This record gives sequence, C-alpha cells and structure tokens, in this order.
Amino acid sequence: MIDALQDFAASLPSFLQWFGVMIVAAIPFVDSYFGSVIGVLIGLPTAVAIGAAVAGNIISMLIFVMTAHGVRGRVVAGKAVAGKAVAGGAGEEPVESPRREKVRRAFDKYGVAGVSLVGPAILPSQFTSAAMVSFGANRNAVILWQIISIVLWGVVFGVLTTLGVSLAR
Repeated sequence: MIDALQDFAASLPSFLQWFGVMIVAAIPFVDSYFGSVIGVLIGLPTAVAIGAAVAGNIISMLIFVMTAHGVRGRVVAGKAVAGKAVAGGAGEEPVESPRREKVRRAFDKYGVAGVSLVGPAILPSQFTSAAMVSFGANRNAVILWQIISIVLWGVVFGVLTTLGVSLAR
C-alpha cells in the first residue's frame, strides 16, 4: 500500500507532489509519519515533505474530531431528553470493540496527552482523537495534543528517513 501511495505522489507534476503527500497523509494509518517518509522518498525537501504530511494529517484529524464532537453532543442531548421521559430508567451500556476498549483504558490511565503522544503507535491519530472526544475529553485539549503529536511523529520519521537516504547514497 505504501508503494502505491508513493507512486501516486511521485506521479504528480513536481510542483504538486507536496499536495499528493498532503492527501496521502490524510489517510488513516498513513498519518504524518508515513506521509513524511513518502515525501522524502519521492525527493521533496525534508521540510516540505514533513510540512505537507503534517498539514494533511492535521486537516484529517480535525474533521474526525469535529464530527465526533458533533455526534457526541447529539447523543448526550438525546440521552438527556430520554432520561427525562423515563425517570430512573437505566439503559444498557453499548459493548465496545477491543480496539476502542484499549483506547479507553489508555485514556483513563494516561489522559489526553499520553494517548495523543503514544497513540499513533497503536491506532491512527484520527481514530484516537475521535475516540477521546467521544469519551468526553475536552475537544480543544485533544486538538492541541494531537497537533503536537502529529508534528513530533512527522518530524521524527521525516528526519530519520532523510538520514537513511543520505546514508544509502
């Protein structure tokens, strides 16, 4: 898959390759880390590759966070209305998927900052950020820590790839 995404970005005219990296980095599981790698490997300057990958990942993450925030707001409002209609009626809690349970346990243990910084090793930033907002985390705190994480992961992978390419020459 990474090869196909790299081929896509490289197939664009050179003045648009940064935009290809931005699009690729917006895809969950690619994120800023693989996006910056792809950008460096197709020959973009390191700063451009990292910047494009970070921008694409941030835009995608913001869409996921804002969507999750909106959905959570409607669900909470719906529960408040239902709670008034059925006083004291406790509904069944929904069963969480194993991945969502893992994110929730990490969230409960490490908070927004910890999950944001370590989360990309487990799940894409888009999924972890949306999950944290759905758990009730402050939307702005999630956005801030996700941006910090996206930048850090993108820079680390972009620089390591640049160093690796330099050593291979």
